[in-house]
Amino acid sequence: MTEQEYHTQVQILKKMAYHYYVLDEPIATDEEYDSLYHKILHFENLHPALIDKSSPTQRVGDTPLESFSKNAHLMRMWSLEDVFNNNEFMEWVQRIYKSCPQASFTCSPKFDGASLNLLYREGKLVSATTRGDGIMGELVTHNARTIRSIPLEIDFKDEIEIRGEVVIAKDDFEFINKERLSENQSLFANPRNAAAGSLRQLDAKITAKRKLRFMPWGIGAGLGEFKSFYEALKGIAHFGFAPLPFLTHCKDISDIQSVYASLLAQRNDYPIMLDGMVIMLDEIPLQEQLGWTIKSPRFACAYKFPAIEKSSQILSVSLQVGRTGVITPVAELEPVEIEGAMIARASLHNFSEIERKDIRIGDRVIIIRSGDVIPKIIKPLVSLRDGTQKPIVKPTHCPVCGEELLIEEIFIKCQNLSCQARVIESIIHFASKKALNIDGLGEKIVIQLYDNKIIQNIKDIYALNLEQLLALEGWQEKRAQNLINAIQHTKGVELWRFINALGIEHIGEGASKKLARAFGERVFYLQKEEILSLEGFGEEMADSLIEFNHANKALIAQLLEIIKPTMQSVPIETHHMFYGKSIVLTGALSKPRDEIGALLESKGAKISSSVSKKTDFVICGENAGSKFDKAKALQIPILSESELFELLDS
Repeated sequence: MTEQEYHTQVQILKKMAYHYYVLDEPIATDEEYDSLYHKILHFENLHPALIDKSSPTQRVGDTPLESFSKNAHLMRMWSLEDVFNNNEFMEWVQRIYKSCPQASFTCSPKFDGASLNLLYREGKLVSATTRGDGIMGELVTHNARTIRSIPLEIDFKDEIEIRGEVVIAKDDFEFINKERLSENQSLFANPRNAAAGSLRQLDAKITAKRKLRFMPWGIGAGLGEFKSFYEALKGIAHFGFAPLPFLTHCKDISDIQSVYASLLAQRNDYPIMLDGMVIMLDEIPLQEQLGWTIKSPRFACAYKFPAIEKSSQILSVSLQVGRTGVITPVAELEPVEIEGAMIARASLHNFSEIERKDIRIGDRVIIIRSGDVIPKIIKPLVSLRDGTQKPIVKPTHCPVCGEELLIEEIFIKCQNLSCQARVIESIIHFASKKALNIDGLGEKIVIQLYDNKIIQNIKDIYALNLEQLLALEGWQEKRAQNLINAIQHTKGVELWRFINALGIEHIGEGASKKLARAFGERVFYLQKEEILSLEGFGEEMADSLIEFNHANKALIAQLLEIIKPTMQSVPIETHHMFYGKSIVLTGALSKPRDEIGALLESKGAKISSSVSKKTDFVICGENAGSKFDKAKALQIPILSESELFELLDS
């Protein structure tokens, strides 16, 4: 075989693979495919310097990874607002019409799998990253290359992020579980669990054995190249991805409801698990006009399918102690299968809920998977009681440490800050990267220190010394000193980081920044009305913060005294030219975007992820793409990085 013949044969093999794995319409027999595959492989083994990197033979890596590295998305992967019934859908769509009376919509199926972000540059697949927290995920490029429905090359030369769901067909899921059962391995709970587990294999050869599929549903960076979301999704198929089934452009509410009804009717028979329908405002300029909330875009929602109902019997009730000390009663159930998942436990939420619904041990109960994910007990079937049922009694002492519990109107809490069920998870979160970022204080180290009775609560980490650490197995002086230095380095940390590190339920990074900016250290003594006065704060967040402050008053005071968090590393300059301006960062910058963003925020700027008419400046680094073009089209001032720093210093 000559070099030219080799490249010709590779193109033929790629076409065979595309028709087989993507279109599900084979144009060759398995024997013909395998014969050509090995013929090409033989040539590549003889001539490694001539290997075409897009050859189907190059999809599986040889060396397993030791771990996954983190990777940032160019554009954030947002969560969607869920709507569960027609009333909620109507409320959502009327909000759209209020701002965009002429809006049309794109409807597509919501697949039940693992979200993946594919980055292409110059037409080449350069990275594949899991959703993670929406800003940063795990780099799984080696594994993504083994998925036959992911093109290694596309006909699009600009930078673009293709987003979709990695899924496993129901039949393939059953086959995998049968194999695992025969090998005495633990079973996957459902196809979503199998897809996520397969995608995160350190050995890409294992991933390659699983029949994973990639179903595209969106675009991150590069979406600005399109005016219509419908046309964008149609365009993805022309890049060599699987065409998105049931994709429909809807002109009005009636169209949307018709597509939803059709999709719901086909749900059980469709080979891949579906858990709803995504509704997206079709006009991309209008999407940018509506913008985003802290958690989700205002221009899209997930219209979830009705939850599946089954009945089961409550065999017993166990008690879980959460990170903040809240005791949650959990029903241990007679196992029941719902949509491919075996459900054996369901939260009873709190004892007020148990009393309100009159749920008892031994009751036959109705269970749903709300949003097809979280199992919930809806009600007991009182008519089936035979007298053997027993009341569920409120506990008076912690099931883990035995200390007396604080019983409030709704919540029951363990107040013992040294309770093992609380302290380990609290310290792990406190030291994590998104919190105080104490390098060297990971989960295994926290457990080691706790088991050796060196730390019994969060504040004990600030009393650690070299002698204690060097007495432990596996510790040397340099490692021990590095940990102590990392702990001491957290003193004086920004207040919002301290708030976030406490792990208050429903209070994440964004909310912590808002609270710190609005109230300072008074955040730990607020009344509910004050919390609700902040934009984006609801009843649940307010109640959670008040509950936490009450339960941890002494610990918070001690930590504030030790750490002395600062309000803000740099005061906001209210008279700077960037004050109150909306700024977008794009392209490769010499410094991390978080660092540049923080500098701009210190001048009172607001950092935005997308360019719109409301954008005041666009800061461009190298290889700036569609955002640069859009800024030019909208005549928005564009600054280079050097120009930015000159203005920041002025």
